[in-house]
Amino acid sequence: MQRLYGMILENAGFQIIGSANNGEDAIKMYKSFSLKPEIILMDHRMPIKNGIEATIEILQISNNSKIIFASADNSVKKKALSIGATSFLEKPFELKTLISEIDKALNESNFSII
Repeated sequence: MQRLYGMILENAGFQIIGSANNGEDAIKMYKSFSLKPEIILMDHRMPIKNGIEATIEILQISNNSKIIFASADNSVKKKALSIGATSFLEKPFELKTLISEIDKALNESNFSII
């Protein structure tokens, strides 16, 4: 799914600057960027560190990034939003919904997507 989302988002005109397979890699990648991405698509269920843990750590590094959180588990919605996620998408969601959420967040800024 990660590759499919990347291809669709690139075809929609977005620049993808990275993709991580687990929460720990997402944090390491985020730290490595000299120019932090403005938008991060964060999944909840990931190995090593889940999306909640990764979101907390990323926002401690810089709270300038907007995190669009995605999960099939709606019970984490309140937690994700309370720790700083910009929005929450319940899986499955339509791609036009994802693009709309990205557009909304980008209207507040002008950076890249991780």
